Amino acid sequence: ASLGQLTAGIAHEIQNPLNFVNNFADLNHELLEEMKTELVNDNREEAIAIAADIQENEQKISFHGKRADAIVKSMLQHSRSGDAKKEPIDLNDLCDEYLRLSYHGLRAKDKSFNVKLETSFDDTVGKPALMGQDIGRVLLNLYNNAFYAVHAKAVALKNHESGNPGKPSAINGSILNDAAYEPVVSVSTKREGNRIVLCVGDNGKGMPPHVLDKIFLPFFTTKPTGEGTGLGLSLSYDIITKGHGGEIKVNSVEGEGSEFVISLPC
Repeated sequence: ASLGQLTAGIAHEIQNPLNFVNNFADLNHELLEEMKTELVNDNREEAIAIAADIQENEQKISFHGKRADAIVKSMLQHSRSGDAKKEPIDLNDLCDEYLRLSYHGLRAKDKSFNVKLETSFDDTVGKPALMGQDIGRVLLNLYNNAFYAVHAKAVALKNHESGNPGKPSAINGSILNDAAYEPVVSVSTKREGNRIVLCVGDNGKGMPPHVLDKIFLPFFTTKPTGEGTGLGLSLSYDIITKGHGGEIKVNSVEGEGSEFVISLPC
């Protein structure tokens, strides 16, 4: 039953962007026929206008094609044979490196956006045996989600102050009076007996209770269409639980923020 549900989800998610690709491709075929007619009739201005429409449609085809490609690549990561080997990894360095990588990636898209980064690394964590690339993938996903959450909250507050509700709109109204809001993303590690606990937190928009039970399901996402495949947390869950025998949990309060807690055996 689970396999059937997953397969149906894959088919639905891939079919959606492919429908856009096919529809815009058909539309461009019709527009090209119209443009030929206008050129034959020497209506240059109309032909140029049609060409502009075709270019716009081509951009949409590219966008939705890349979305389908992202879904397929994420599913391939899910279905990997798991041949990666565990090696001693400096977990603190890995956490810090990927935090900077994610933050600078965001800053490259929006120079005006600033986030306070808070780190608290336990030196006794040492170098546990982990699949470094997979743990890096988990960290990058959690960091990107955290930055997305604080950015969404900052934009909502800015729009509220300017009298323009704008996007994102799905934010608890109680936070919209927080004029002194400072986006914060934090990461910490600590050793607890024979386990290592890794926490990634933010003071972003948070999640309502009915969402928390679904966030690790394949294709479930709270992001708008085109901004997330809904496979990042699902993949992260598999890497932590199946690949490393660990646990991953989330604590979140709508309007206040979220914290993901990873527990790994060492």
